[in-house]
Amino acid sequence: MTRLLLIIVLNALVSNVLLVRFLGICSFLGVSQQIKASASLGAAVIFVMAIASAVANLLYDNVLVPLRIEFMHTIIFILVIAALVQIVEMFLKKKSPGLYKSLGIYLPLITTNCAVLGIANSNIGSGFVDSVLTGIGTAVGYTIAIVLLAGIRSRISESDLPRPLRGAPVVLLAAALMAIAFMGFSVLEPVIKSTLGGA
Repeated sequence: MTRLLLIIVLNALVSNVLLVRFLGICSFLGVSQQIKASASLGAAVIFVMAIASAVANLLYDNVLVPLRIEFMHTIIFILVIAALVQIVEMFLKKKSPGLYKSLGIYLPLITTNCAVLGIANSNIGSGFVDSVLTGIGTAVGYTIAIVLLAGIRSRISESDLPRPLRGAPVVLLAAALMAIAFMGFSVLEPVIKSTLGGA
């Protein structure tokens, strides 16, 4: 149980996909205008990344390696992710049309989101459980970061800022300060990795 929790903490906070690895920045900046939309996109990413990590790991180990077509893994992972995004998109379109519209182009863009594909690719060679936990931890970290930025942006919108800082400059400055704050979690990395290595 401790091992599972450490893998999630390592990927959610210490190696945050948005603020430490800088993957998936387009949706991070584009959707983080409203907390509800950010949380919903985060939930969609958790679903897609967790299942994509599991399916990609199984396909790689049980289909691609035995058939000696490992070089096709990126294309196959994109197809898996696209299918999962379609499921999420159909669900939201039917159950929550308002939310579906507010997410706009960023929902289908999960298909080509470099964070989702990057984690599926980096999980190659991990065990099945580690792969799924890495996917879940990374997606939870994505959700934490995007919801935090949405909260900050809602406060910024109520502030009277100097004209040159309004819009994108203050959002990028807020994201940079968040990244610096998340770098503080890096002190936990050696401890977590040594614990995982000994487990």
